[in-house]
Amino acid sequence: MRLHPAVVSHVEEALREVLRFTGPADVILSRYFRDHPKLGSRERNAVAEGVYAVLRNKLAYASFSESGHGPAMRRLALLGVADVVGVDSLGGLSVEETDWLQRIAQIDRNSLPLALRANLPAWLLEKLIARDGEAATLELAEALNRQAPLDLRVNALKAKREEVIAELATAPILCDPTPFAPLGIRVLKKPALQNLPLFKDGSIEVQDEGSQLLAQIVGAKRGEMVVDFCAGAGGKTLALGAAMRNTGRLYALDVSEKRLAKLKPRLARSGLSNVHPVLIAHENDAKVKRLAGKIDRVLVDAPCSGLGTLRRNPDMKWRQTPDSIVELNAKQTAILSSASRLVKPGGRLVYATCSLLDDENEAIADQFLTTHEDFVLVPMKDVLAEQKVALEMGDYLKLMPHIHQTDGFFAAVYERKK
Repeated sequence: MRLHPAVVSHVEEALREVLRFTGPADVILSRYFRDHPKLGSRERNAVAEGVYAVLRNKLAYASFSESGHGPAMRRLALLGVADVVGVDSLGGLSVEETDWLQRIAQIDRNSLPLALRANLPAWLLEKLIARDGEAATLELAEALNRQAPLDLRVNALKAKREEVIAELATAPILCDPTPFAPLGIRVLKKPALQNLPLFKDGSIEVQDEGSQLLAQIVGAKRGEMVVDFCAGAGGKTLALGAAMRNTGRLYALDVSEKRLAKLKPRLARSGLSNVHPVLIAHENDAKVKRLAGKIDRVLVDAPCSGLGTLRRNPDMKWRQTPDSIVELNAKQTAILSSASRLVKPGGRLVYATCSLLDDENEAIADQFLTTHEDFVLVPMKDVLAEQKVALEMGDYLKLMPHIHQTDGFFAAVYERKK
């Protein structure tokens, strides 16, 4: 069945907004769909996937669109939608457009220059090649340019993983247990989850396996005092609360009222009553100072470039710059230092990002140790052994899409000396 001819025009119009990079692509697309309520779910899906295809392949598409006729934005839109649904599914094309798309389809993308295959901004590509070499960088880039699978976390307070997999199979939704996270499920095709009884009753939550592992290495136990210092919309907060078996106290701190508001319905579904969302003005807020020296475990999932999440957020690579990384480094250092004051002697501090860059990861983690002599690094291999996670790591957790099939994550674990 062919798509309505208007779909390409909608992709073109949405791209005009998205490619200004004034905000996150998903937010801009949500607004676009609100403004165009007559679009059916199939059309909306094609528009969204077409836009994301352009964001993933922007450099290659820009090169391809130097040939062809008509407005440049329409050519980009055509390439995006054709890659997602195939040329034959597109309605309303001129003969020239069809011929042009078929010619482009013949191009062997593996024969393109490295920069066009990687589809990363020059500064980022150079940084990664300097660290990892060309072959490994290309492997990483190609993994980042593929769509992420859908990972779910089973809420251990409400269900068991094997029961959930069996129940999903009756839907029928095919899925497998995730290889490393004990409560993770990887769904093979993306279903509409919102209508599933398992989702409505809080038995499952959407959460990347890497993010589940971050919550796990915090090692939160029953009856403890735990702080999720940059809680956001609360994916890791919910995982921590369930690990604590709904006992103790879990503070979810964030500077964004909007993000904490998104946690409310998720909390209600989860059945957790040990979570206390707290809006703070900044990392040195008086509400933070009151908890100083009292907390068993603190997770700092720091604001970062998000370059480890490009499978989901391909616009991030075009929105970040070397200057924005430097600004983030100052923020990361300040937040980690402030959060460390909450940890009681013998307590655990976890610094984490969803970045791939050493500047945001090892550099911040190492600098913290040199400026905070009351903390020691706990080697990640020991933490993973304690949590019975079958992953080979050295001092730090480094998860990579092309190796572990998760988003790109980094984590360092510290303990405050007694």
